[in-house]
Amino acid sequence: MSTQNKVRLGFIGAGWWATSNHMPVFAARDDVELTAVCRLGQAELEQVKDHFGFAFATEDYRELLAQCELDGVVVASPHPLHYEHARAALEAGLHVMCEKPLTTRAAHARELVRLAAKRDRHLLVPYGWHHKPFIQRAKALMDEQAIGEVEFALCHMASPIRALLSGEEVDASEISGQDSASLFGPTPSTWADPAIAEGGYAHAQISHSSGLLFWLSGLRAERVFAAMSAPGSEVELYDALTVRFTSGAIGTVSGAGNVPTDQTFQVDVRLFGSEGMLLIDCERARMHLRRHDGQHVVEEVAEDAGAYECDGPPNNFADLILGKTDVNWTPGEAAMRGVEMLDAAYRSATSGREEQV
Repeated sequence: MSTQNKVRLGFIGAGWWATSNHMPVFAARDDVELTAVCRLGQAELEQVKDHFGFAFATEDYRELLAQCELDGVVVASPHPLHYEHARAALEAGLHVMCEKPLTTRAAHARELVRLAAKRDRHLLVPYGWHHKPFIQRAKALMDEQAIGEVEFALCHMASPIRALLSGEEVDASEISGQDSASLFGPTPSTWADPAIAEGGYAHAQISHSSGLLFWLSGLRAERVFAAMSAPGSEVELYDALTVRFTSGAIGTVSGAGNVPTDQTFQVDVRLFGSEGMLLIDCERARMHLRRHDGQHVVEEVAEDAGAYECDGPPNNFADLILGKTDVNWTPGEAAMRGVEMLDAAYRSATSGREEQV
């Protein structure tokens, strides 16, 4: 691995999550320079620039890419803009950490993965749970084919974001799963206005759990039948997917945006294979491998080990650029496979038919 001394980062998008999580994580490192920032709203832009000490600030991402010497870009703009912004950064020869969902269209996600590979650039999507030790232990076991060939997958997630998806102003700490100061709260329209968000719970949250599913399993969706409902909301709060994978495996993927705000996230992944099953639960923090031959693995996991944190991905991104590691724990490929499935799911919910990926 080649190494360098300092990473020069630009941000395209600087709202709630970028300013409450990503920027503080990078700012705490002495080998990262917060070089340039782009967001709409001149007053808010100046606030971010002053608070984090960015040298350059603009409302036009093209100016950021053209006028600044950068090594990497963090894309944290609204979901439908991820493709445009990440593509431009990759075409400029920069490494990219792009917020989830990677894109809202399968073809766009494939193009970003292809472009990153062509330019030999890192493409990372910040999924916090991938950095939990018990999740990484599960990944190592799956890489060793510990359950044999995957035959069935169950993936469920639920979150305390009903108010946000219904367009209400919310306390950021109630939906982030962590206590962190922020310059801004979530902008309801980017989550609840279908013209801006292009979807509800699936884009907002199943993008997390599906990224975990595809990263662990190596599966790839082929056909999807989906039902979605939106009681009291313009974007869906509930998702129920039946998925056929290219390998011949089948599975179910579900999501619910109606967890009470004093409760934690639910993330439950269960993989059943020819030689056993892998059970992961982030709400109750467990990782069990149960094999037909009795060679079980039960990881010792603290009760709160599954609580959501997202310092791992920004640090991983910086370390990749610096040459301190060559392991991308949240690769664009896994995110792309999630986008493929969700793209088909939204089409299926509209058509009432099973849709091809």
